[in-house]
Amino acid sequence: MLGVFRRLLGQTPAPKPQSSPRATVTLPARPARDIAYDPELVDSLQRDHAELVNLFGSIGRQAEIGAFEQIPAALVSFKTLLEGHLIAENVRFYNYVENSLRGDSLNSELIRSFRREMNTIARGVVDFVKKYQLATFDVATRDAFLGDYRAVGALLTQRIEREENSLYPLYQPMRESAFS
Repeated sequence: MLGVFRRLLGQTPAPKPQSSPRATVTLPARPARDIAYDPELVDSLQRDHAELVNLFGSIGRQAEIGAFEQIPAALVSFKTLLEGHLIAENVRFYNYVENSLRGDSLNSELIRSFRREMNTIARGVVDFVKKYQLATFDVATRDAFLGDYRAVGALLTQRIEREENSLYPLYQPMRESAFS
């Protein structure tokens, strides 16, 4: 998926990292009892979505009027907001839902799939932001930016709609087991 996203952005695929002989440490998964249900979480994540959409739209409007000198800073703001949203989603949403759906293989796979896809999209957005951290935008760069902006915007719009319609409804208070 990352290769497809990079092609959409006009980039060549990144080289595969070489494996190192160093040992890796795997931390134990956080127990489900430590993850609390937050009745405000989905509303908070949806507010983040609205703010991300507004900021991204503002970046597009700046490009349309030729205010490219403002775009690098606006992109950094967008990336920062997105990263904060993704951290909250990963730590508070995904961990909770994965634990609450243990034993439900179909929805568990859906959650893992969403998580992998979002990690790919996030890397693509970071690459997009890095690509346009320029002091000046010449005509060719402006045209490339507009194409990349539309591609990233389409991916983000589709992702937000899918999260809000298919994923967020899975966030429910855990039921106490009769065997607890």
